[in-house]
Amino acid sequence: MKASGKPLSLKISEIFLSLQGETSRVGLPTVFVRLTGCPLRCVWCDTAYAFAGGRTMTLPDILAEVARHDVRHVCVTGGEPLAQPACLALLSELCDTGYAVSLETSGALDIGGVDQRVARIVDLKAPGSGESDRNLWANLSLLNSGDEIKFVLAHRADYEWARQVIVERRLADVCPLLFSPVAGELAASTLAEWILADRLPVRFQLQLHKVLWGNMRGK
Repeated sequence: MKASGKPLSLKISEIFLSLQGETSRVGLPTVFVRLTGCPLRCVWCDTAYAFAGGRTMTLPDILAEVARHDVRHVCVTGGEPLAQPACLALLSELCDTGYAVSLETSGALDIGGVDQRVARIVDLKAPGSGESDRNLWANLSLLNSGDEIKFVLAHRADYEWARQVIVERRLADVCPLLFSPVAGELAASTLAEWILADRLPVRFQLQLHKVLWGNMRGK
């Protein structure tokens, strides 16, 4: 795809091969394409280095770098990848090339233009993030069973908020739901016990990549 006769380009923070650490695809070898930039400032963000910097790459160059890793799964993440309009073209190009593509998005930006072949992982921001007022609730009506909704929780108030949202909006009927504890803020075992006590229809998850390598960039 080209704009004004020139190949589309995006600002890329990093492209790397790792194991998918979250979602229903956890454990799968995956190429991560991390885009630079994010309009949100979650207080527990672990990828603040992606707010700025990076390098400008054309779509063909990005596709070539992804292909070099020779795996089927690709995850486009950030930052907030949808903050760059050309992300939509990148997602479609990856699908056209035959990859199984997922998108990790904050849920603060419209997902309506995302290629339907992409699995959209929408991160609903709980109050503890400091950004819950940025949730674009209209996105929920666009989700289907191939997508997933993620809640990152810092404390009991976040958990109760997420539980209420799930019930009131009947999210268990929409797509898989993911609960994660904020590292260093909420004990994983505590969150697991809350989920069991309430029989919530959610998938508890830890960030596998952090279990294996810690909070290491490029992993």
